[in-house]
Amino acid sequence: MNRMETADLKKTVALLLHKQKGLLAMDESTSTCNKRFEALGIPQTEEYRRKYRELIVTTPGLEESISGAILFDETINQSITDGTLMIDVLKQKGIVPGIKVDEGAVPLDRFPGEKITEGLDGLGKRLADYYAKGARFAKWRAVINIGEGIPTITAIKTNAYNLARYAVLCQQAGLVPIVEPEVLMDGNHSLQQCSEVTHQVLHAVFNALFDQHVEFEGMILKPNMVLPGLESPVQDSIDVVADATVNCFLRCVPAAVPGIAFLSGGQSGQLASERLNAMHIRFKDKMPWELTFSFSRAIQQPALEAWKGDDNNVAIAQKLLYHRAWCNSMARQGLYKPEMEKEIPDQL
Repeated sequence: MNRMETADLKKTVALLLHKQKGLLAMDESTSTCNKRFEALGIPQTEEYRRKYRELIVTTPGLEESISGAILFDETINQSITDGTLMIDVLKQKGIVPGIKVDEGAVPLDRFPGEKITEGLDGLGKRLADYYAKGARFAKWRAVINIGEGIPTITAIKTNAYNLARYAVLCQQAGLVPIVEPEVLMDGNHSLQQCSEVTHQVLHAVFNALFDQHVEFEGMILKPNMVLPGLESPVQDSIDVVADATVNCFLRCVPAAVPGIAFLSGGQSGQLASERLNAMHIRFKDKMPWELTFSFSRAIQQPALEAWKGDDNNVAIAQKLLYHRAWCNSMARQGLYKPEMEKEIPDQL
């Protein structure tokens, strides 16, 4: 890459890692979005998905807490009611548009219980098309399960290789790659087991990124926090989670990487904020990278539940979306307090 291309990537990274903001993942696949709609009695149609995403991108003041938004392919081509493309609404707000480019995880042949993410075929052309449409960063998610005898080193290395190929293709296309290796919360594993697997996964990922000549300064890592499984009998305290998470990353993530943006991975909105906040309080001056959020349900869920597909509920849903994003902005700065959950701002 030449210096100008590298400078453009760094410029995008700097916008995404604004010290008071984080990323909003609104890139749910059609099937995932429909599943969430079905649970709330919302019609599972393209028009209702469009209406919901219009609700998100038109939320007043969203740009105060959100620096970038990850879109799904369907959304990048959709418009709000007045005909303005959603991607242009985001750009007008100063929110950097991004795009999910993987094609989902499928079973890894001959490795029961493990998955591999697809989507490398034709990716270079797709990335060029997304850049032309205005996207400036992308996301690819790999999933790692913890269970009896898994993850295997084969599953870890295969997913790491695909993440690295995706990342280098992104940088070649002028897009900042969000590299997302997610160790899932499903199961009854301990925090210690999660720490060991996360450590192993991150080492494999950064070895693969290095081998593929990915420029660390022009990427962002999107990992899981180090957590006990959802069914674990021991649910560790917020401070224990904060310590285990940051200490793991200090051992595994090069200082050249400008930022880490956590996925929420099924955590409640409040718990995700509390844990991110604790990391900033306990490690404020010890972290070589920016530490922020890239949440989906942990920001959107209250708004989705309030909206229920009814146009009359858009205003309250937007207020709840703004509030959840604001809480995470506070956590990003180490200023979050649980009582803020009740402080719904009056800006809207």
